[in-house]
Amino acid sequence: MRQLVVPVIRPNHNLRRVWLGVAAALVTHYATAAPRDYTLPVFQGDRGGVGLLQTPTARMAPTGRLSFTLDQVDPYTNYAFSVQPLDWLEFGIRYTQIGNRNFTASDGELDFLDKGFKFKLALVDERRFVPAVALGLQDIGGTGQFGGEYLVANKRWYNLDFSVGLGWGYLGSRGDFANPFGVLGERYDDRINRRSANGGEFNFKELFTGRPSLFGGVQYHTPFEPLTLQLEYDGNDYQSEPLDNPQEQDSPINVGLRYQAGDNVVLSAAWERGNTAMLGATLQLNLADITQIKNDPPPVPPKATPNAQARDWSSVADTLESNAGISTSKIVRRGRSLYITGQSTRYRDVGQAELRANRILHNAADPAVETFRYRLTEGGMAMREDSLPRAPLPHEPLLTSPLSSFSDFDYRHDVVSRAADAQAPSANDEVLYDSLGDRFSWSLTPDLAQNFGGPDGYLYKVLARLDAGFRTDRHGFFTGTLGYSVFDNLDKFDTPGSSQLPRVRSFIGQYLDQTDLGIYNLQYTRTARLSDNWFGMAYAGLLEQMFAGGGGQVLYRPFNSRLAFGVDAAWVRQREFDTQFGLRDYSTWTGLATMYYDTGFKDILAKVSAGRYLAKDLGATLDVSREFDSGVRLGAFATMTDAGDKFGEGSFDKGVYLSIPLDLFFTESSRRRASVTYRPLTRDGGARLGHRFDLYNMTQARNLDNYWQGFDGGAYR
Repeated sequence: MRQLVVPVIRPNHNLRRVWLGVAAALVTHYATAAPRDYTLPVFQGDRGGVGLLQTPTARMAPTGRLSFTLDQVDPYTNYAFSVQPLDWLEFGIRYTQIGNRNFTASDGELDFLDKGFKFKLALVDERRFVPAVALGLQDIGGTGQFGGEYLVANKRWYNLDFSVGLGWGYLGSRGDFANPFGVLGERYDDRINRRSANGGEFNFKELFTGRPSLFGGVQYHTPFEPLTLQLEYDGNDYQSEPLDNPQEQDSPINVGLRYQAGDNVVLSAAWERGNTAMLGATLQLNLADITQIKNDPPPVPPKATPNAQARDWSSVADTLESNAGISTSKIVRRGRSLYITGQSTRYRDVGQAELRANRILHNAADPAVETFRYRLTEGGMAMREDSLPRAPLPHEPLLTSPLSSFSDFDYRHDVVSRAADAQAPSANDEVLYDSLGDRFSWSLTPDLAQNFGGPDGYLYKVLARLDAGFRTDRHGFFTGTLGYSVFDNLDKFDTPGSSQLPRVRSFIGQYLDQTDLGIYNLQYTRTARLSDNWFGMAYAGLLEQMFAGGGGQVLYRPFNSRLAFGVDAAWVRQREFDTQFGLRDYSTWTGLATMYYDTGFKDILAKVSAGRYLAKDLGATLDVSREFDSGVRLGAFATMTDAGDKFGEGSFDKGVYLSIPLDLFFTESSRRRASVTYRPLTRDGGARLGHRFDLYNMTQARNLDNYWQGFDGGAYR
């Protein structure tokens, strides 16, 4: 059932007296109560973002929190995503389904669906005599149907949290008084609601214009810990609702409660507008501190005396892979050093892998060896060399428990990391082990293909995904992915939408609908280290579900530099909808030049790309992401091209994404990741070619920022 029908109940003076009595009792109680030292909870408002019910507050969620809110307050059903990437920044995406208005192209069968973005910035932190202050914009870059701006302040008093704000646009449609910004010019006196049919347009001239309204309220965290009560004054009179859809408001006072049903679930109920019930729920997860207890094999105990005889180095390589997570391709003895060439495949902290490997090599190497040199590779290309002395071993030679300290080992002084050179063979080299390892690999996993934001609602397909790879040599490998459809809801797909650009992505519904067993990838890739700081890659085949072709990447990435530059270009042809070997007529070349900048602030990475996209449009993409201590990377991107009005609904390509380490969900360490990308709409402008491999991600070992985590207690916690 889409709508919740509630009898209209008129407010009366007795109800108001009850609330005044409750407020007076609370004030009396807390005037004599002792202070309680804890942080008050924060909750998502009706349309997402930290707030009371219909009004925002100056509070921020804990850094890294991701929230999904679903609530229904007739005639609106709200779906909202909100995330706190920084302690001073809140970002949200909102979908509102309007139950009494139809999507114009659906013959009356589909409810109208509106979408928009929102931001909130913390301006002032709360102190003893100073409230927290925040500024926010809602429905920015959307259609503007629910557009508004606000300034709001919050002050805590024991278990009470008071908020008061000034709202413009949708938040202040009551228009209580003249605009204080009117002193800056007459243009602030009146608000012209320039609502966009396509959305995605930023009308900065409208910001903070028109008559504003006061809003605010109080939140009371009760002694019954899971329960919080909320009381608010709404600045919206609901007479200027989108789509000429005014709502009756019997009272500007909204009352509600929140019930914390566990760490990740909040249940909500409220009485709003004096006549309408709200019911909702929020699912929340903190991306910054997700952890998982690991059941990895314990580090190998070091022997009392090093090995003095010949060793089975093939067995040593097997142990390096199974215990230290280093897939070893070569072990060479040169003087008093052992050179271990391989790829770190298990532990996200490379330092942890190398410390484990030190124990294994200590047991295998003869006493004359003093240094272990780890030459890390990716795709057959040498990335860097870490030189660890044999010294960082405990004094107790037969220690069987994990290492707890390295009191005699200053790793930042004794460990040396540098860019790996070509390691030209020496006459004194003793090759102890040289193998390409397992050439064939495969995995079977579930997968989800989806499309959300169109008039047909959420479309999905659950797949069984088979990935396989075959390595021809150190620098060449075949990869393939088969996907079999297990179940879906594609019977709802009915509105493909129009497009004035070549349909390079807006055929997604047809691809989802017509593919049962699909070849999602089948390509050959070769890599090369072109010089000290230059890396190259060439690829050809069925590159992604929608396109086949060939191309290449070149990347300039100096060792441990915050800057990198790359170019990627390819000629591609569109594939048939059944995702087999057939090809359609459309073909093009596409290419982007990209600058990467690691800001060094909060693990924030900025990428700027410019070039030609799949629909032959020219433009640029800005991509900003942050990686939390948990390893989760959260990012957002926006692409503007010369498609202009041809882009259609949404006006430009934009979205958010998560890259999640898979070992957060399992008890064994892994370097594998899963990515989820969310776009409000799937359109053709600004579309980029999907990649199985990316040189910048391949060369992450060139960056030492997180290397020391494995030594700072992370290796043997």
